[in-house]
Amino acid sequence: MTPTQEFSLVQATAATAIPAGDPVTLPAGTRLHIMQTLGGNVTVRTDRGLYRIAGADANAISGLDLGRFVASPAPAIGEFSEHAAWEALKTCFDPEIPVNIVDLGLVYDLAVETTPAGGRIVEVKMTLTAPGCGMGPVIAEDARQKIAALPGVDSAKVHIVWDPVWTPQMITGEGRKILGLE
Repeated sequence: MTPTQEFSLVQATAATAIPAGDPVTLPAGTRLHIMQTLGGNVTVRTDRGLYRIAGADANAISGLDLGRFVASPAPAIGEFSEHAAWEALKTCFDPEIPVNIVDLGLVYDLAVETTPAGGRIVEVKMTLTAPGCGMGPVIAEDARQKIAALPGVDSAKVHIVWDPVWTPQMITGEGRKILGLE
């Protein structure tokens, strides 16, 4: 797959406009270019702009080898651990940046509470690279769903916070390497 390779949609497909975060339906036949396939979702460019297509809907992209390009995280098995929650967060991506939200420095806190029944309540505080980013709720929901799917999690909440304000200095060494900043 190259950035110049063109694909098309074989059916009308739900998508999210980037960076506005508005839900849209791209019509069948829409011509597109794949920009990134990370975290189980596909970021595409059309003549009308950038869109995020959920991995579950990526089969509508004609000619895309889903096994090769849309790698959904393996289902969670075993017991819950805080490490597993952090790893789940590392499968979440801003659709415009090829670095996961942890290495991008967007996750400020992950708190785990054990319920009397032995389940877990997980709460995450995260921010965005810019306050006006309409994709914030989409990214936060992706993170919430991935944590909620972990074994033993009864409840998962992701809160978007603005303090402290995110700066590029918060990107981890791994994130800097991916972005070519090192």
